[in-house]
Amino acid sequence: MRIGELAERAGTTTRALRYYESRGLLPARRAVNGYRTYDEEDLRLLQQIRTLQDFGFDLEETRPFVDCLRAGHPAGDSCPASLDVYRRKLAELDVLIGQLSAVRTEVGAQLARAELEADAAMPGGPEPRCELTD
Repeated sequence: MRIGELAERAGTTTRALRYYESRGLLPARRAVNGYRTYDEEDLRLLQQIRTLQDFGFDLEETRPFVDCLRAGHPAGDSCPASLDVYRRKLAELDVLIGQLSAVRTEVGAQLARAELEADAAMPGGPEPRCELTD
């Protein structure tokens, strides 16, 4: 298949495919007429890249998965290098979750403080609050 068909089937752009090719993630095969050519295996590689990117992996982190598929493994995550990337990504996510949790706690405390101050500043007392929105 040509680049336009591959892009359409994969739900991406030809520009993205050219970029993946320049980074060595997709093969750079050309027909005699100079057109790029791709096959079903290339679509599979591209689907692996796109899935991982949807999960937040950067393009370079997808390389071990692509290499694993190219080596003939049935899944891109069945190789030790791919598993290492998963482990690193999980550790990174755990750190981010911890940071977000700490920020959420702080924002909640700031909101509670601000509500108390706003209630104290109201000359007739606080306005009734709808319990369904709190």
